[in-house]
Amino acid sequence: MTRAISLHDVSKSYARGPRVVDRVSLDIAPGEFLVLLGPSGCGKSTVLRMIAGLEEIDDGALFLDGEHANDWLPADRDIAMVFQNFALYPSMSSRDNIGFPLRIEAPAADPAPRVDATARLLGIEDLLDRFPGQLSGGERQRVAMGRAIARHPSAFLMDEPLSNLDAKLRNHLRAEIAQLTRELGVTTVYVTHDQSEAMSLGDRVAVLRGGVLQQVGTPREVYALPRNVFVAAFVGTPRINLLRGLVRAPLDGAMTVSLGKQYLRLPEPLSLDHQLLRVQQGREVIVGLRSEAVRIARHSAARPGEVPLTGLVEHMEFQGHETLVHFDTGSRPAVVPELEAPRPAARAARRRRREGAGVLDRLRERAGSLRAGPVAVLEQPQETVPEPAPPEGRLPGDLVVRTTPDIRLRHGMQVPLLVDLAHLFVFDQHGDRICPSPARLPDLEE
Repeated sequence: MTRAISLHDVSKSYARGPRVVDRVSLDIAPGEFLVLLGPSGCGKSTVLRMIAGLEEIDDGALFLDGEHANDWLPADRDIAMVFQNFALYPSMSSRDNIGFPLRIEAPAADPAPRVDATARLLGIEDLLDRFPGQLSGGERQRVAMGRAIARHPSAFLMDEPLSNLDAKLRNHLRAEIAQLTRELGVTTVYVTHDQSEAMSLGDRVAVLRGGVLQQVGTPREVYALPRNVFVAAFVGTPRINLLRGLVRAPLDGAMTVSLGKQYLRLPEPLSLDHQLLRVQQGREVIVGLRSEAVRIARHSAARPGEVPLTGLVEHMEFQGHETLVHFDTGSRPAVVPELEAPRPAARAARRRRREGAGVLDRLRERAGSLRAGPVAVLEQPQETVPEPAPPEGRLPGDLVVRTTPDIRLRHGMQVPLLVDLAHLFVFDQHGDRICPSPARLPDLEE
């Protein structure tokens, strides 16, 4: 039997501080694989621990199969949890570690048949008589998963189970987890900060930021139509190009989005999505272009919907199957802090102040805003201040373009580029998407 899990406006705070989880609502269907995705400290693991009963829920409600479960003991929830650090008993063999919860649940029953069946499912029969100290990281994680699977729970909760493993083993176990959960058909909630894991594993992905749910959807929906600039920046490899732009919509000319030294000319007649930009006339916006939305012209003519740019080659990353080319187009990158208090929380804070919140509440809100930071940074240009150097570890250039591995370019070469405006994202100064239309749904046939 699989379990339906529902969270209704669930919140959590620690030591009278700001909320680490702020009014999160999620409905997880029986048998669904849902991934909670977000940067470290955004509240993902806290949500998982509240579902498991390891953390109390301050506000809101948890429902398991439609029953109010806020006060249920962890043992009564029929949920198994897989931790990041394996959490195996060092003095027990793998067989005893897998069978331990079975002996607790039914002391008189023989756990051996279920332990053996679980070991066959995971391919660890030859590890059952070894102790955790004799196992590799991947083997210990398989044993930890076996301990959860052997219980035949109604739901799995996995808290970054692969983060302590090397990249090759992580990719291998990721495929095993996907296959296992499909075969078992058990509701699974998986926490990770790795967007590649989230996109490859989840039936749906829920993106968290600063304790607030930003977007929930299939991996395709979250990638193709991010609700705000944070989701756009967090999902996708390489990271989306985010540039500061200025909308110009003269009455007697074509609408353009200025990127500094160059601009994107929107073709007429304007599409329905591009018409939404008229209200941004004269305002700074954030332009988003994924690496596949720009191509090197290579003597080919522009296709319908493409507009030209030029870029100076700054750096090339050869990936084997592709090459990532970093261009300098004279644009100014938009900075999007990874940890930040989303706008709904800010609106709630202002409302509490209007209603006469106390001094301590105001101090806590101020501390939370300092910890979090703004949605997006669109600094006003200062003519007397030189452009800052790129942060340490950041590659040069303002536009990354994905291209074929046989490309032949050199540093400093001026290259013609073509931008596909059908894949143009525009966000307002608060980071909310305005183009494509916020009401638009993804075309799953694309």
